[in-house]
Amino acid sequence: MKQVDYIIVGLGIAGITACERLDELGRSFVVFDPGVMNATGTAGGVVNPVVLKRFTPAWRAPEFIEVAKPFYRRLNDTLKGRFLDNKPLYRIFANAQEQNDWMVASDSPVLVPFLSAEVVTNRYPNVQAPFGYGEVHNSFHIDTVSMIRAYRDYLLSSGRLMSEKFDFEKLQTSSGEHHYGDHLAKYIIFSEGSSVIDNPKFTYGCLIPKKGEYLVIRSKDLKCDAILKGPFFMIPLGDDLYQVGATFAHGDFSRDSTEQGKAMLEKAVMKMIICDFEIVDQTYGMRPTIKDRRPILGSIKGDGVFFFNGLGTRGLLMAPLLSKWLIDHIDNDVDLPSEVDIKRFES
Repeated sequence: MKQVDYIIVGLGIAGITACERLDELGRSFVVFDPGVMNATGTAGGVVNPVVLKRFTPAWRAPEFIEVAKPFYRRLNDTLKGRFLDNKPLYRIFANAQEQNDWMVASDSPVLVPFLSAEVVTNRYPNVQAPFGYGEVHNSFHIDTVSMIRAYRDYLLSSGRLMSEKFDFEKLQTSSGEHHYGDHLAKYIIFSEGSSVIDNPKFTYGCLIPKKGEYLVIRSKDLKCDAILKGPFFMIPLGDDLYQVGATFAHGDFSRDSTEQGKAMLEKAVMKMIICDFEIVDQTYGMRPTIKDRRPILGSIKGDGVFFFNGLGTRGLLMAPLLSKWLIDHIDNDVDLPSEVDIKRFES
C-alpha cells in the first residue's frame, strides 16, 4: 500500500495548480487522469484581467493577476520554458465611441494597471481596425496543450501520475482515510472539470457545462503577431495558423463540434480580417461553470473529500490563487472566501 497525503483526480489547470501548491508545502500526492483533452487543453490560453466587452476589471482581478504572473513564470521554468509567452493583447475598437469609452475607463484607478492610456495605431494591413486598438497590460498567453503535456511528463518522471480514468467503485473510505487501488490518502481533491457531474460524491446541482468552440485557420497574408480581440479572440499559433474563439453555447451539452459554431466563428473572422484564409481545424471544450459564476472550493460532507471546480472562462487567471485558498483551507483550517465556498449551495 502506497501512502500519500493527497489523491488528486483530474489534471486541467485546477489539478496542476493544486499539485504545485502541495509540492511547495512538501506534501505527497498522486494524480489520476486518463489524458483525454479537457477544457484547459482546448482553451485559447489568454490570461486576461479585463472584461473586454464592457471595459471593466474581471472579478478580483488585481488579486488573481498578482499571484498568477509569478506562478506561471516559475512553472514555465520548471518545465524548461515550453509554454509561456507575452504576445501583446489588443482590443479592436469598432468605432470612435469605443475609443472614447476606453480612454475614460483607462483613467479609472482599478483599471490603470490593465488598460493602456493611448490608442494603438493598426500596423497590420490585413486586419480591419480603422479606429485602432486598446492594449491590455498584465496579460499573457499560455500554450495550454504544451503546458499539460509537459506537466504530465513531469509527474510521470517522478511516478506521481496514473494515466487512467478514476473508478469510483474502487474508492473505499474508512477511519478517515481513502483507499483507492494500492494508494491510501487522507484527502482527495476532485478537479475533473465538467465531468464532475458524473461524480457520485458531487451531490449539488450547481454546475452547468458550457460548450465553447474554436476554429484554427491558416492565412499566409495575415502576418499578425499579436492577440486580437474583436467578436472573438484571434490568437497567433505560428506557421501562419491562428486560433479563433470561443463561442459560448447556452444549453448545448452535445459532445461534438457544430456547424452553427463554425458559421459563427467564420463570420467573425471575415469581420476581423480582409485577406484570404482557410479553416484547418475545429475543436470544442466543455467549460465547468457555476450558476452564480463563481468557482466552488471545499468539502460537501466534511469527510476529507474536496472539490476544486467551476473555474469557467477565467480559470487560468484564477487557479493559482484559488489553489492556495483551497490548500490553506485543508492544511491549516483557514476559512474559504464565502464567494467560492461550496457550502453556499447547501439547501
